Amino acid sequence: MARIKPFRGIRPPKNLVEQVESRPYDVLDSEEARAEAGDNPMSLYHIIKPEINFEPGTSEYDPKVYQEAARQFQLFQENGWLVQDQKEQYYIYAQTSCLPANGNRQKTQYGLVICAHQDDYKNGVIKKHELTRRDKEEDRMKHVRVNSANIEPVFFAYPDNAVLDSLIMRYAKTEPEYDFVAPIDGFRHQLWVVSNDQDIQTITDEFAQMPALYIADGHHRSAAAALVGAERAAQNPNHTGNEEYNYFMAVAFQASQLTVLDYNRVFKDLNGNTSQQFLDKIAVNFTVEKKGADEYRPAQPHEFSLYLDGEWYSLKAKPGTYDPNDPIGVLDVDISSRLILQDILQLGDLRSSQRIDFVGGLRGLGELKRRVDSGEMRAALALYPVSMKQIMDIADAGKIMPPKATWFEPKLRSGLVIHKF
Repeated sequence: MARIKPFRGIRPPKNLVEQVESRPYDVLDSEEARAEAGDNPMSLYHIIKPEINFEPGTSEYDPKVYQEAARQFQLFQENGWLVQDQKEQYYIYAQTSCLPANGNRQKTQYGLVICAHQDDYKNGVIKKHELTRRDKEEDRMKHVRVNSANIEPVFFAYPDNAVLDSLIMRYAKTEPEYDFVAPIDGFRHQLWVVSNDQDIQTITDEFAQMPALYIADGHHRSAAAALVGAERAAQNPNHTGNEEYNYFMAVAFQASQLTVLDYNRVFKDLNGNTSQQFLDKIAVNFTVEKKGADEYRPAQPHEFSLYLDGEWYSLKAKPGTYDPNDPIGVLDVDISSRLILQDILQLGDLRSSQRIDFVGGLRGLGELKRRVDSGEMRAALALYPVSMKQIMDIADAGKIMPPKATWFEPKLRSGLVIHKF
């Protein structure tokens, strides 16, 4: 059962939140962060992308960069740009967006900002569906270790819960602590403080009845936080398991509220095939139908859109090309990887291949067309998005999804709340 707790969040004063908040560290590079921070000393990028405080070209993995993160975190607190709340409490975080997957209609999802226990990550109560890379874990471990804090949250999903939904909706009718539209994504972000003791206890008790929580996004941050917590435990001869370092910060959303977008592929060559040879080989396992020059989006699972030589094609996987009882094998990302990217294109390890790139669904099919028409890429493949249920089923089965399978949107904004050990 999930073990969570409230915490004394460190966060910006209401009048400074828009100067402090930022995109997550891993959705932009150093130069983009430098440009977005500009001449604003309060930008969280000074803490989460601290290489921007050095000469351009400075490695984000340089030891002095991590020390700079700690220095900046301390500076923000000394200057009153980040202030710690006096009471352990929870927070409600809402994101309102318009996404193609929702018919471009406005949709709001509500998350609870909590602290989850590292033991739940180690014993599988917090379930993962992605492999992590040791180098990325090490980077986040150093950042957590030097700051003694989770500066940015992990993104969780939890099974729908009527009690929590009712509590959240009650707060949603009141004035939020923060309410702003982010300049880059154009999405609205709101935050409420849950300081009522009864409401705090209700949240804790409801999570205590949940058999599992699911990492939607932030596998490396989760792993790093758990590893640093284990380090601190080993260093403390009086360790009890209740110390603050045992917990890491997450924003947990009801699973049914989350939107998973398609995560598409563009590839540089056809592995020596002509366009017609490539289509002929695809036709062995797929029903191929030319759709013309207008953008064509897959309409159902096991259908793919191929963009090649200025034309869109529908590719429908034939019966027998996948096992409907295999939670991994039934995924479109697995079908396309096996039958097109590996069998025909022979791309090898998709995590390291230089012949392929991945495009998040928020960029739309137009981005696929642009990259192919420019000559940068030879063809593009658009996938039908994975469902949240599929992700949870795979995690429950202890399976790992193929690489680059999920794209969650909106992304969490960073800097609204920080958890300090």
